[in-house]
Amino acid sequence: MSDNNMKLDRKLIQKLQKGVVIPAHPLALNVKRKLDERRQRALSRYYIAAGAGGLAVGVHTTQFEIRDPKIGLFKPVLQLAIEEINRAQDQGADPLIRIGGICGDTKQATTEAALLCDLGYHLGLLSLAAMRDADDDELIQHCKAVADIIPLFGFYLQPAVGGRPLSYNFWRRFAEIKNVLAIKIAPFNRYQTMDVVRAITDAERNDIALYTGNDDNIVMDLLTPYRFKVDRRWIERRIVGGLLGHWAVWTLKAVELLNSCNQIIEQKDAIPPDMLVRSNQITDANAAFFDAANKFAGCIAGIHDVLRRQGLLEGIWCLNPNESLGPGQSAEIERVYRAYPHLNDDEFVAENRNHWMAG
Repeated sequence: MSDNNMKLDRKLIQKLQKGVVIPAHPLALNVKRKLDERRQRALSRYYIAAGAGGLAVGVHTTQFEIRDPKIGLFKPVLQLAIEEINRAQDQGADPLIRIGGICGDTKQATTEAALLCDLGYHLGLLSLAAMRDADDDELIQHCKAVADIIPLFGFYLQPAVGGRPLSYNFWRRFAEIKNVLAIKIAPFNRYQTMDVVRAITDAERNDIALYTGNDDNIVMDLLTPYRFKVDRRWIERRIVGGLLGHWAVWTLKAVELLNSCNQIIEQKDAIPPDMLVRSNQITDANAAFFDAANKFAGCIAGIHDVLRRQGLLEGIWCLNPNESLGPGQSAEIERVYRAYPHLNDDEFVAENRNHWMAG
């Protein structure tokens, strides 16, 4: 194990490997599109109270524009989340896994990795979107440079929101980097999801935790066993948890869902038909939240709209004024709200919102 892993103690590594709910943390803005610190803190408190096992901050859902020097929100937003995690742990909450987003070319990525370490983050969720034209050799060298600074949470981001295709061969070589602890699989594609799981299995890295980021297939990702033959032996791997923008809303229900999936797996039960129904209902809700009908143009604003309906956000504003709900998206969110009331945690939020909003 790399020395860089020492700050992530054995219990947290075991927690990561067992699988937890990790919301991709949104950005709370006011009508002037400036940081709303009170609501930003309230979001972190909501996720912690709901039972999330970690937070991912500075990621796509937090809006990449926070890195713009003219906006200057990257470090402040990262700091706010750490303060709330520390506050919760001082009050007796279970330790949370602290994940910060990393993007850009190698110079930017290594600088961001160093900042995450300084602020007390455990892992860097490494986006390769900026390396669009790089070949596998260049990508691996880039990943190694960042891994020398902070343990990696690999990230397969779907091309529709800025990602790039990544081959089986890339993931097989990525698995050879010792300081890789987890991978978020989010291509929204069954073939590409299989590439990642098979590559990690072939590398016999059973210490790399696999997390779904496929918001369109959450339940089945969590329930599906993957079996591959390696040197005449069948090896089974599972996706153990989720790092999801979808889980930035209705988070209490996400925790209950993961627990239900784990219970089915542990008891080796057949998948109940009602769980298959719920799988489709969650995918339907995600289509509304993420604006699938408009090629995911409103994916961040859709998350904001649900949080606005719950009173956690004041509005749906994004840093980019051109980023908002897609045509018909608000009606779709209203539809899934009416259709699947058992999926929301509005009552939990209503009972605790004022407390989370307090200073």
